[in-house]
Amino acid sequence: MRIRPVGAHALLLDCDDPDQVEAWRAELWHRRATGELVAVEIVPAAVTVLLDGVPDPAATAARIAGWHPRNTTDRSTAAEVRVPVTYDGSDLPTVAGHWGVDTPTVVDRLRRTEFRVAFCGFAPGFAYLTGLPPELAVPRLPTPRTRVPAGSVALAGPYAGIYPAASPGGWLLVGRTELTLFDVRADPPARLTPGTRLRFVDAP
Repeated sequence: MRIRPVGAHALLLDCDDPDQVEAWRAELWHRRATGELVAVEIVPAAVTVLLDGVPDPAATAARIAGWHPRNTTDRSTAAEVRVPVTYDGSDLPTVAGHWGVDTPTVVDRLRRTEFRVAFCGFAPGFAYLTGLPPELAVPRLPTPRTRVPAGSVALAGPYAGIYPAASPGGWLLVGRTELTLFDVRADPPARLTPGTRLRFVDAP
């Protein structure tokens, strides 16, 4: 892991892989909760963690360099969200083709996978979900759709995701959910936050 200054009051941790990102994300959130770290925002991404609003970046970087995140995150106590899904996405046969299986096997794999929110982005409340093995990565559409309905469950690259609101998008659609994922009146507004565990279950 490498630490770089970003502007006057931010640090960027460059990590080797997504697992290291999650380890550092959890460690830094823990250190902030115990008062050992002062940062307004701790934002994980694919292979980085941004600390923004750091009063003394140089001193903070020196402290972080001496920390070691736990080798494994205790996920038994982490939050789990169960998302009811109807598997009727228009790209389900395309995913099956990429995976070399039939569509019921795709659905069964999604049901059996424990996903985790790695980071959020693209749109408010949009969570990038990891959990599928690398060999099941799928390409985005060559031309994005102009409108993807809210609640669409989709795959792209190594990630799964759920569109919290209607928007353009090029991910492969495998299903849909009625679960509300972003509400400005809620605290926090996003239902899915980094570190959250998630399982897809059959919609009633």
